[in-house]
Amino acid sequence: MHPIVSALRHHKTTVVLVVLEIALTCAIVTNALFLIGDRLAAMRVPTGIADNALVWARTSGLDVGGAAASRDPADVAAADLAALRGLPGVESVAMANTLPLSNNYWSMGIYRRPGDEKSRLDNVVEYLGSSGMLRTLGIRLSAGRDFLPQEYVDYNPFKNQPPPMVAMVTRTLAGQLWPGEDPLGKTFWLDSDGKHALRVVGVVGHLLNPRINKYQGADRSVILPVTRVQGGVYVLRVRPDARDAVKRDLPGVLTRIDPARIVTDDHIYADTVSDYYHGDRAMIWVLLVVTGCLLALTVLGVVGLSSFWVQQRTRQIGIRRAIGATRRDIVRYFQAENLLIVGVGIVLGSLGAVSLNLWLMTHYELAHMPLAWLGSGAVVLSLLGQLAVLGPALRAAAVPPVVATRSV
Repeated sequence: MHPIVSALRHHKTTVVLVVLEIALTCAIVTNALFLIGDRLAAMRVPTGIADNALVWARTSGLDVGGAAASRDPADVAAADLAALRGLPGVESVAMANTLPLSNNYWSMGIYRRPGDEKSRLDNVVEYLGSSGMLRTLGIRLSAGRDFLPQEYVDYNPFKNQPPPMVAMVTRTLAGQLWPGEDPLGKTFWLDSDGKHALRVVGVVGHLLNPRINKYQGADRSVILPVTRVQGGVYVLRVRPDARDAVKRDLPGVLTRIDPARIVTDDHIYADTVSDYYHGDRAMIWVLLVVTGCLLALTVLGVVGLSSFWVQQRTRQIGIRRAIGATRRDIVRYFQAENLLIVGVGIVLGSLGAVSLNLWLMTHYELAHMPLAWLGSGAVVLSLLGQLAVLGPALRAAAVPPVVATRSV
């Protein structure tokens, strides 16, 4: 290492610039790759429902105007459900206030103990569903049972109506409410004075939230049984080969029941999931382009620097060849020199990567980056550095000793 260090001292400014370039690349690329991996992992998490078998629609003006103005809203909803069940290819229909990854959600605070504000758990996502919601959406219970017909009530959380007396919770929510305990039969409250108690009759193994963020998390929700959902969505479980046809015919069916209302949304649910991750996919492509450009610039910098040094050291190379150094010795010399420079850059870049990750955690809800990503980044940059220096090193090793010594 002594000859290598001595040679690098004669090019301090150049070496420092290359080390800083590698450090910057290491810090940015490591975090970029971690972001890409984090987003890809999130996109692969299942929603907990039958993605490829659902079509949904939302209407505006269901309770006012048109033919439905003088009718009971519950009768209108029942007529809608009956008409939708009659569509070819439809297996079941239900109403819900929202769907996983639909970006439209209701949240609430619940209490483990009435009158105890410290037992309050905020930002719990609230799913409301009519009879048949679990079967239609394909939600799987890991414990307990489905709601009974008599447990469905006419409930709207924005009106002064008593809530149901039973509920289902996700496994994640149950673990936060009653760590290490069996949630079945447990009670929680919707208010601090203990008026509205709900007993857990079922536990859902997995059900993504309508929006994933640091407040609601990814899978923390409660399901309540309601007879209908004002302003909610109609969800149809259909045969996969009938999705397009059902989506096409669905607005017309609802409009015939009440021509005055508007079908504001009608979508194949798989497209809803795809739309939710549209921004993530765009971010991944941007990060891939940025990462590729940074790595390419770093490789070009190493190639250019190594080629320059080969030209500057022609005499030294020739002398070493003349006194017995083999081509392999020359190649190994330049590789060791490159490894030293890249290694220093990686150490500085790793410190920068950790600092950048902490900043991203504070400002952009990014998860903590495991140390394994630093190791992966170090391996990638080390291999690229060795590949970048290989060409100039082979050219240096190919110079005949007599030509090298006479070229000065």
